[in-house]
Amino acid sequence: MKTFEDLLDESTRVHGHICAGQVIGVRMCLLALSLIGIDDPKGTDRKKLYVMVEIDRCATDAIQSVTGCSLGKRSMKWLDYGVMAATFINLETTKAVRITALEEARDSSKKYCAEILDKYQRQLAAYKVMSEEELFRIQRVKVKIPDENLPGRPLKRVQCTRCLDWVQDKRDLFIEGEILCKQCADGRYYVEILTGNS
Repeated sequence: MKTFEDLLDESTRVHGHICAGQVIGVRMCLLALSLIGIDDPKGTDRKKLYVMVEIDRCATDAIQSVTGCSLGKRSMKWLDYGVMAATFINLETTKAVRITALEEARDSSKKYCAEILDKYQRQLAAYKVMSEEELFRIQRVKVKIPDENLPGRPLKRVQCTRCLDWVQDKRDLFIEGEILCKQCADGRYYVEILTGNS
């Protein structure tokens, strides 16, 4: 495994800039991986690791950068909870930990880097040296991942009877005798604009 600084540099390149969220995400990964027995997340252990992130903010880019897990590989699941937390699962051993960044760490940063007046820069510097206990709440958890959410080929592929889109991985709904995609069942997030050319 690379050093913290090397991982932070790599994460910063992926994210586009350095920020406190990058530090939190990299440190969160290092802690979690050690607790669930993953030594080489992008190499020999890459098929053993699954991550569930609960926020779509900076730390998620760091988690993807360090672990190699991603939505496209189906080794990362995004849960839209708005919480700076992630659950790391060793699929082979089923060991799992949920790690939450503590809000109190923002204020605690003052005792480490009081000389830095800009609060964001102070947090960035302090999060590099604060103890894990001050930064994170660690919960050992058990997670049941449905087969249709695991990496690998789709388990099922069906066509929506209304819009004719193809739906994979058991995301279809069966309502009143029809196979429907979620958008036909619940409403679309977009409105189609019909033009003379389409």
